[in-house]
Amino acid sequence: MTVKQTGRLEHVNVTVANPEATAAMLETLFGWKVRWQGTAMEVGRTVHVGGDDFYIALYTGPDGEPQAPAHTSYRERAGLNHIGVVVDDLDAAEARVRAAGYRPGEHHDYEPGRRFYFHEENGIEIEVIAYD
Repeated sequence: MTVKQTGRLEHVNVTVANPEATAAMLETLFGWKVRWQGTAMEVGRTVHVGGDDFYIALYTGPDGEPQAPAHTSYRERAGLNHIGVVVDDLDAAEARVRAAGYRPGEHHDYEPGRRFYFHEENGIEIEVIAYD
């Protein structure tokens, strides 16, 4: 039985140490823009960064609230394993990632595209994919 697509991913919400700095990094690497920013739950703050029909909500708690250290999520139920970002030119994206001071890790070339991974300051792994 085929089900007609009735939903699409609009956003994910992740906790980071500094939403503004993480948003600036995503703008630089992927050409995204801040869509909204302001006060969030529990007197924290959030920055929404992305495109016209998607975004990542970058949340942090109240100023001065201790941030838990990053951990490995692949063996933790409901853990965020990585965020996948599709780009038009993988080599150019990797050059931007390197120029921003990040070190790409694993590279893979399998259907349906080529990809590489890197970790940013909050410990979030980002997978960058090109469907050539």
